[in-house]
Amino acid sequence: MLEEYINKLNPIIEKLCINNKTGGHDINHFKRTMKTALFLQSKEGGDRIIIGIASYLHDIHRLLQAEKQEYITPKESLPTVKEIIKEAKIKLSKEQIEKILFCIEHHEDYNWNNNNVSDINTLIVQDADNLDAIGAIRIGRSFGYAALNNQDYYNDQIPLEKYKGYEEKLKDVSNIHFLNNKLLKLGDNMNTKTAKELAKKRVKFIKTFIDEYIKEWNANYK
Repeated sequence: MLEEYINKLNPIIEKLCINNKTGGHDINHFKRTMKTALFLQSKEGGDRIIIGIASYLHDIHRLLQAEKQEYITPKESLPTVKEIIKEAKIKLSKEQIEKILFCIEHHEDYNWNNNNVSDINTLIVQDADNLDAIGAIRIGRSFGYAALNNQDYYNDQIPLEKYKGYEEKLKDVSNIHFLNNKLLKLGDNMNTKTAKELAKKRVKFIKTFIDEYIKEWNANYK
């Protein structure tokens, strides 16, 4: 059933993504997040249809941001999400649609920011989205973003440890600072046991990459 729904949604999402040049929130991110979310659901529970559709549509607000060149919240994207579901002619109950919209609206309301999200479907969508933000894939995404936005790959004049947390100004420092001080935090803040286990390997990979990058940057052959 879910596969049938996704097949109906896919051409609509592909069309929306075709002009997205942000380098990160493309059709492949949507698909990877959904696949990861469904894997987490198989281990952690939750509603497969709700999680599958919500994770596939979770970043519609990012597409709207790219189109309008202004900040759009997940909540502000909900009317568009509803139109997409309607256009796809998916036979969902009103309750199912409400649950999907709830996941999308709150998938960026992180508990470490004291938002206290408890819905398992939303927590799994959060974890799937954040897992795609760490590891090998994210390294590629972040350098693509840096190239598109004229961001320095690395600034050796500013110690990595100087910047901590989720400050947006990290993007103005360097891509390596962004990887080290923002994305690595995600590994410590997964919701589910399965996501925490997956995150450990991805965080280790990023740390190893950063160390090797700085060694090569400094021509340190010791």
